[in-house]
Amino acid sequence: MLHRAIPAFAATLIAATPAVAQDTDIAFALDWRFEGPSAPYFLAIDNGYFAEEGMNVEVTAGQGSLDAIPKVATGAFPFGFADINSLISFLDQNPGAPVTAIFMTYDSPPFSIVGRVSQGISGIEDLEGSVLGAPPPDGAWAQFPILAAVNDIDVSTITVEPVGFPTREPMLAEGNVDAVTGFNFSSYLSALRLGVPAEDLTTIMYSDHGVALYGNALIVNTDFAEENPEMVTGFITAVARGWADAIADPAAGVASVIERNPAGDAALEQQRLELAIEGNVLTDYVIENGMGNIDPDRMATALEQLALTYEFQNEPDASLYFTDAYLPEGDVLMVAP
Repeated sequence: MLHRAIPAFAATLIAATPAVAQDTDIAFALDWRFEGPSAPYFLAIDNGYFAEEGMNVEVTAGQGSLDAIPKVATGAFPFGFADINSLISFLDQNPGAPVTAIFMTYDSPPFSIVGRVSQGISGIEDLEGSVLGAPPPDGAWAQFPILAAVNDIDVSTITVEPVGFPTREPMLAEGNVDAVTGFNFSSYLSALRLGVPAEDLTTIMYSDHGVALYGNALIVNTDFAEENPEMVTGFITAVARGWADAIADPAAGVASVIERNPAGDAALEQQRLELAIEGNVLTDYVIENGMGNIDPDRMATALEQLALTYEFQNEPDASLYFTDAYLPEGDVLMVAP
């Protein structure tokens, strides 16, 4: 059960933005499969929040934290959900690409390393000399060099095994790797489901070890946003209402997910959703300041950390990667302790 504060979204949420005259078909690219943390988007559909904003939204599953970025940049999808750090490097390598973040969802990034105690991984100090399984498109793997740099980890001592997403946790469960990179609410629970005892698992959160990076955010095609600013604000409003419902009733949120993914395990996905809410969404900053925005000082630190391992081709500029211009006004995004 969750013990953090539950958001109290004001009634003004419903009327935060003007309704569009008629429903517009909108494609939304997720980062991953239809699992617990995708509940808010399906609740926004099922509870009519997108419809109230004049949108008929179709959600498409993704294949990793980087997957939605080119989809949105090319205009194939007006909205997506992606790792902002990967977005930063994408924009550095593709200056002027029409994509930016508009709603910070994972204020604390889910980047983690999940290891097995029986394989010698009890903490971050045990990574040197280990075998690490890492899917190349994984957001946690993409940011692993920063974790290593901030913590003086000698990466030359680590044997990295490129693995696919479907084989990542099975390889950990079988003892073929000592640890894997992944999201805290995914790899840990998947390993448990494969029979690894909880006491044999260690979750090393990047955010607990000096990494100031943000996590996944809603992203938008900026050409679309410039032409449809009210629709962008309406989309964020509907998503925020979906998060409010998912936090207030995770079981109902998971029911919306299972409707789209009948093969899913409802109990497992509820755990996954609650881990995401507890560890990544409802941070102290969000409770105090509301959902969706960023702290400029923290973003400046994050950009400095990215520069430790990534050679920027252009001068980093936070305004290129995130804008608060489309966030709903008033108490729409506030959470109450």
